[in-house]
Amino acid sequence: MAKAIKIGEQWVGEGYPTYIVAEIGINHNGDIEIAKRLMNAAYRAGVDAVKFQKRTPELCVPPDQQNVMRETPWGYITYLDYRRKMEFGEAEYREIDAHARELGITWFASVWDEPSVDFLEAFDPVAYKIPSAALTDHNLLRKVRSTGRPIILSTGMSTFEQIREAVKLLDPDNLLICHTTSTYPCPPEELNLRMIQTLKREYPDIPIGYSGHEVGLIPSVVAVALGACLIERHITLDRAMWGSDQAASVEPGGFERLVKYIRVTEQALGDGVKRVYESELPSLRKLRRFGV
Repeated sequence: MAKAIKIGEQWVGEGYPTYIVAEIGINHNGDIEIAKRLMNAAYRAGVDAVKFQKRTPELCVPPDQQNVMRETPWGYITYLDYRRKMEFGEAEYREIDAHARELGITWFASVWDEPSVDFLEAFDPVAYKIPSAALTDHNLLRKVRSTGRPIILSTGMSTFEQIREAVKLLDPDNLLICHTTSTYPCPPEELNLRMIQTLKREYPDIPIGYSGHEVGLIPSVVAVALGACLIERHITLDRAMWGSDQAASVEPGGFERLVKYIRVTEQALGDGVKRVYESELPSLRKLRRFGV
């Protein structure tokens, strides 16, 4: 059996229920009330956790992109100013933390830089997510490992060699690796779900998950059938909302269906041991002519 890691009070790994994460990310568009509505929707859907993203804009926006102008809900501003508008500070995260406690739902965040780790440590997070964009930031990986907290590593935009180098820097006993393709939304032919099995063969003692950016629900359910023990999908109030991640997100009703489909899939997969079920006996007696 593959190893498992503990996120909060739940074990995540082979043999345990699929851990379902609703990625709020930046779909709140810098509005704490939208963030709370997304948390409410995720809670109603029955997910295990919600996830945000924490950045220091001055560090995360490449220098050649900082002064690029773009249209935003706040007008025609630089990309750096846009990132500042989207970012939550301590006051907003205090509200997120309080609201999560009120709902009884787990929350954590992706960290895009080292100061963001220091920022989130004040909230005693159950885990950290390393976003695909930061997989090659080895100083950040070392910083996150030093916290001793569980780490979820996303692998989009990365070669297998880059993944191997990142894994070497992390604690394999406290790590979960997520297959993902970082295209928003991702076309089916680039999802490459069989990479879940490839990662399971490469790392038999590390739980493997899936972070999906496709349109629809089917690939995420198939990922469970292929062995993913964690499923992460972006959640939105409306896919037509402003924002780069909205089109690759799932609306509240869709998220409720996704959770149900995953739980039915878990039941249907069974244990691979052939048996004659008691419910089959009437059919056996009625239909089989030989060897009853």
